[in-house]
Amino acid sequence: MVATETRLLNNKLQLRSITEADTKTLWQLIYSSPNPEWKEWDAPYYPLEPHTLESYRSHENARKERIKNGEPDSRLLIEVDGEIIGTVTYYWEHKPSLWLEVGIGIYKKEYWNGGYGTSALTLWIDHLFQTLPIARAGLTTWSRNERMMQVGRKLGMKLEGRMRKCRIYEGKHYDSIRMGILRKEWYEHIKNEGLTP
Repeated sequence: MVATETRLLNNKLQLRSITEADTKTLWQLIYSSPNPEWKEWDAPYYPLEPHTLESYRSHENARKERIKNGEPDSRLLIEVDGEIIGTVTYYWEHKPSLWLEVGIGIYKKEYWNGGYGTSALTLWIDHLFQTLPIARAGLTTWSRNERMMQVGRKLGMKLEGRMRKCRIYEGKHYDSIRMGILRKEWYEHIKNEGLTP
């Protein structure tokens, strides 16, 4: 079953379903450089899987086909003033127990440190709590990515795990960081912070 079209808006940006017309732009943002700067922060200890435009198009179509009836789309575009700047995702760490993790990639450096990540993940996590029977939303990053940890804290997430020195990048050890927020905590956080997803 192909995912139904999704469009989520706030005063800063919109999240929306990826269309066939977006594929080339996304491919260029993610794969046009052999060493993109965004990848230095987004799990650089895993190599970026190379794709041609055609293999990326097939990969994206297969992702949409795997979405089960009634499930939200697992990946949406982040768009600011009509410009695609990145994506938000979710994946199942363990689907039978509804253990879900979220992710984000902002591929354009000029949109880093502008609150776009926090804004996009606020919309995204709220959408997932509204559309899935999950008790918790998690986020995994690494200790060099201070910006991502800061976003997690702004979202009300708690540090749930720190696996010390288990990531090696450029010859240095870093910690793996697990953060998460429970459904009840999420709605309290939104109310207390006056956030509008």
